[in-house]
Amino acid sequence: MKAILLTAKNQPVQLIDASVPVAGPGEVLIKLEAASLNHRDVYIQQGLYPGIKLPAILGSDGAGVVAEVGEGVDVAWRGQAVVINPAMYWGPNPKFYGSDFRILGMPDNGTFAEYVAVDKTYIHHKPAHLSFEQAAAFPLAGLTAWRALMTRAALHTSGTPEKVLITGIGGGAALFALQFALAAGAEVWVTSGSDEKLVRAKELGATGGINYREPEWAKTLMDQTGGGRAGYFDVIIDSAGGPGFAKLIDVAASGGRIAFFGGTTGTITDIIPPKVFFKQLSIFGSTMGTETEFTDMLSFITDKQIVPVLDEILPLIEIEQAMQKMNTGKQFGKIVLKIIN
Repeated sequence: MKAILLTAKNQPVQLIDASVPVAGPGEVLIKLEAASLNHRDVYIQQGLYPGIKLPAILGSDGAGVVAEVGEGVDVAWRGQAVVINPAMYWGPNPKFYGSDFRILGMPDNGTFAEYVAVDKTYIHHKPAHLSFEQAAAFPLAGLTAWRALMTRAALHTSGTPEKVLITGIGGGAALFALQFALAAGAEVWVTSGSDEKLVRAKELGATGGINYREPEWAKTLMDQTGGGRAGYFDVIIDSAGGPGFAKLIDVAASGGRIAFFGGTTGTITDIIPPKVFFKQLSIFGSTMGTETEFTDMLSFITDKQIVPVLDEILPLIEIEQAMQKMNTGKQFGKIVLKIIN
């Protein structure tokens, strides 16, 4: 089979011929139709991800058809269209993953290949309203957004709609947070360093947004949202961290919740403690999610007929181009790979 192998840090990935994996006991063999990129893949290539073990076939997200089943797996799965949950072996504590937790696509071989073998526990029927390319887009980024928004920040889905701020719109997880929050009935605002991305977010349903490159973006945003207490946000979802995080404290409502799952702009600095404790703020770190959260997210996507935003679909052989595009941060939505069989 054709596969994309990373042999060493800071090296280009390689298109190779590899042996088709075998479905062991409790596993299924999936013929992949599509996979999608995540920043995780880029960070592994750049040597910026913890616990890197190479060589490995990268790729956490994938959708395809079950080609074979291993011992102990119901043969009815054969021929079924499925999507893979890449968050594996979370463990018994829903608050934090255990020592066996790992993400598909390093150290275990991932989805940038024609076939992948995974434990049957981590396959789910593909939502009927989604193409393989669309289904391959949501697992990792969607799960990250779901846990941050729905579990950690506990967005209210009934009663008076909450006001949500999502930073850095355009990336996969931020866009899923936008789509989930909108589908749950929230009023959603966004930030971006690109005016074009702000326009596109509004087209998806965001009430408004602000370019965080403006020196007084927080004040301007508060004015746009009504000023005073009416302008404060009940829930904030952040993926950047860095010095700008302190301004999120300013725009959070009293009793507000801030959940973050990234640190692309560096160390969080300049937070004034009284602003946090006098406003009774809750700040949550978050990453990935449990098997139950993946199932809940999948049901929500199906019930609400949510369709992931795709930036571009490229053939598997153009993986290096796709990785470079993701590294620039210019994409709006997920970059998907069409697996060529």
